[in-house]
Amino acid sequence: MKEFLLSAPCHFGLESVLSGEVKRIGGQDIKTVDGRGSFTGPAQMIATANLWLRTAERVQLVLGCFAATSFEQLFEGVRALPFEDFIGREDAFPVKGWSLNSQLHSVPDCQSIIKKAAAKRMEGAYGQSWFAETGAKVQIQFSILKDSVTILLDTSGAGLHKRGYRPEANQAPIKETLAAGILDLARIYPDTQIYDPLCGSGTFLIEAALKGFNIAPGLRRRFAAEHWGCLDAGIWQQERKAAAEGVRKTAAFRAWGGDIDLRSVQLTLDNAKRAGVGSRVQAEAADISGFKLPEGRSLVVCNPPYGERMLQVQEAEALYQTMGQVFEPREDITYCIISPHKEFETFFGRRADKRRKLYNGMIECQLYLYLASKRY
Repeated sequence: MKEFLLSAPCHFGLESVLSGEVKRIGGQDIKTVDGRGSFTGPAQMIATANLWLRTAERVQLVLGCFAATSFEQLFEGVRALPFEDFIGREDAFPVKGWSLNSQLHSVPDCQSIIKKAAAKRMEGAYGQSWFAETGAKVQIQFSILKDSVTILLDTSGAGLHKRGYRPEANQAPIKETLAAGILDLARIYPDTQIYDPLCGSGTFLIEAALKGFNIAPGLRRRFAAEHWGCLDAGIWQQERKAAAEGVRKTAAFRAWGGDIDLRSVQLTLDNAKRAGVGSRVQAEAADISGFKLPEGRSLVVCNPPYGERMLQVQEAEALYQTMGQVFEPREDITYCIISPHKEFETFFGRRADKRRKLYNGMIECQLYLYLASKRY
C-alpha cells in the first residue's frame, strides 16, 4: 500500500496537541516543528485527517523538498516532482506560498517559476502544451525557508477551522482550531459539564460538545481532495460512514454559556443547532458578576475580551478582578482562561497551576489553568 507524507500546520503552542491527535487517528512517523506537524499514511489517511483533526489548519500532501538558491534550481527541482500523479489533464493548479530568510525572496517570481515548472512536467506526462484548467482545483503551495523549498498540495480547500456551523460570528471570535486545542489541554470527557460565562458566539461550548460526543469536526463539510480524480471516492464515503457511526449519542455531556450581549447568546444557540449539538448547549443573557458556581465536577473556560481586541485596558483589568471573585477555588472545578495581559494573574488574584504560551491570531497569549484539586 502506497504511503503519503502529509503535513498539517497548527497554531504555535499546539504542536503537542496536534501530535496526539495524529497518533490517535493512526498517523505514523509523526514529527513536529514550530506551528506544524508531519506524518505518513495511506490514501485513506487524507480523508481521516481532514475529517478528524481538530487543531490542524489544513492537511497538505508533501510532493517534495529540495534546496534552491537560484530560479534555475527552483525550476528544475519543481519539474522533477510527480505532479501528474495528482493533477489531471483538465485540473486547475494555481500556485501560492511564501519565502522567508532565503535568496529567492520574491514570492511573485517564485510563484511564476513554480507554475511554469509544474506545467512543463505535465507537458511531458500528458503530451500536450496547453492546459484548460477547467476541472477540479489542485492547489499547489510552496514554502521557502532558509533556501529550503517544500512543495505541497492542499487537500482541504477552505481552512479546517471552517467547520460549517459558524457562518456569522461576533466581534473578535476565537478560532475553532485554537478553541479545540485549549479544550484538549483542559480535558473534555463524555460526562463533562462545561461553562463559558463570556461565550460570544459559542465556539468553546460547541467545540467541547463535538469532542464530548465524539463528532468529527469535518463531518458536515467538504474538502478539496474529494474532487481529485487520483483518489478513490470510496475512501471519503467509508470514513464519513465510520465517523457517523462513532458518534456517542448517549454521552452525558452538557454545556452552558452566558453573555451580556443578547445577540451573542442567540448566535451561540444558532451555531450549536447548526453543529448538531443544540439539544445539549444552553445559553442565556447574563453578566459575569452574577456567575454562580455549578454543582459537581465542571470545567469553566473563557476567552475574555481585552484591550487589544474589544475593551479598554482598564476595563479588561476590572473584568479580570471580577472573574477572580466569582471563579472561586473549588476542588471539583477547573478554570481555563486565555489572555494576552502580562499581569492577568495579579488582577485575577491568584497564580495559575499551569501556564502555556499560545497565539490567538498574531497576539501572544497565555493559557492559565487553575486545576481541580480533587481526583476522580
